[in-house]
Amino acid sequence: MRHIISLLVENESGALSRIAGLFSARGYNIESLTVATTEDPTLSRMTIVTKGSDRIIEQITKQLNKLIDVVKLQDMTEGDYIEREMMFVKLRAEGETKRAEIYRLADIFRARIIDVTDTTYCVELTGSSDKLNAFLGTLHETDVIEVVRSGSMGITRGEKALTL
Repeated sequence: MRHIISLLVENESGALSRIAGLFSARGYNIESLTVATTEDPTLSRMTIVTKGSDRIIEQITKQLNKLIDVVKLQDMTEGDYIEREMMFVKLRAEGETKRAEIYRLADIFRARIIDVTDTTYCVELTGSSDKLNAFLGTLHETDVIEVVRSGSMGITRGEKALTL
């Protein structure tokens, strides 16, 4: 099962390396990873997406909690949460028909065309991983020049928060 684990970690060099090393040493895979400082400059928020059985996820969270860099941990998939990911897609856009098709798809998926050249469009899309995958699925492989994805970010709904 897919899990989104959110961590508050000390904003110091080596923290990311120690956390990634924990996953690597035990043979666990990180599907996506996002990190940025929080409103407190001494802390960073890290969002890790991984897959595993309940037993494996329990093992991961116990091991993460033992790391000195980890201040607080939350498995967001245990409750209601909002998840988003951002993607840039550079597409071949030669000819009026192709340009119109890309514009129509961007409108359907609520994407934004953020850069235009004589031969390319760059599209920005935000949403769930499923939405981003669906957008890519509508495109012809030969039209896609480059794809950049941010990885998932998540936040719990309601009053519950990952704070000190």
